[in-house]
Amino acid sequence: MSTEASYFLGAAVVGLGATLFMDLWALFLKRVFSIPSANYCMVGRWLRHMLDGTFMHASIAASSQKRLECTVGWVAHYAIGAVFAVTLVVLVSGGWLMRPTLLPAVLFGVGTVLLPFVIMHPSFGLGIAASRIPNPTQARLRSLSAHGIRDRAVCMRGWRELCAAGSCLTKRATGMAFAPRFDLARLNWTRSRR
Repeated sequence: MSTEASYFLGAAVVGLGATLFMDLWALFLKRVFSIPSANYCMVGRWLRHMLDGTFMHASIAASSQKRLECTVGWVAHYAIGAVFAVTLVVLVSGGWLMRPTLLPAVLFGVGTVLLPFVIMHPSFGLGIAASRIPNPTQARLRSLSAHGIRDRAVCMRGWRELCAAGSCLTKRATGMAFAPRFDLARLNWTRSRR
């Protein structure tokens, strides 16, 4: 496999893992603080209506249900997460996966929140950045939080991949006196002073 292909594959896997982390975070918020999570069935409904030529809705919730809308919505959610991670790697370079930094991930995460704000929300009948709902600020903060969490997870997942590849995190990068190192040859955790 070529280096570029391995970067794309690695980025897609990181994106899937980060999207899972985002969903676990949403589940935590729902269970502990009763904060409702996104309904990806509505994404599936929107996508399924596109096949009929309907892209904009007065209210996506009031639009007719479509067969397999929940499945389509969840698959799209994870596919978009993988595409976002691949796009990030394309923008910052494939080498970023080997030495990820938080700033590009966070900036990209804030940028990705523009897509639901200016495309999905208006298409769902919610207005730009959910301006037509009773509490748009809450919806905006939830979107920013979710995308920020996902892209922090992209960075953390990148660090995990770095450790799994046998490279050591340095004190300069982590601020830790001892940095964990995964030694694939011995298949155990060791501690190395850097």
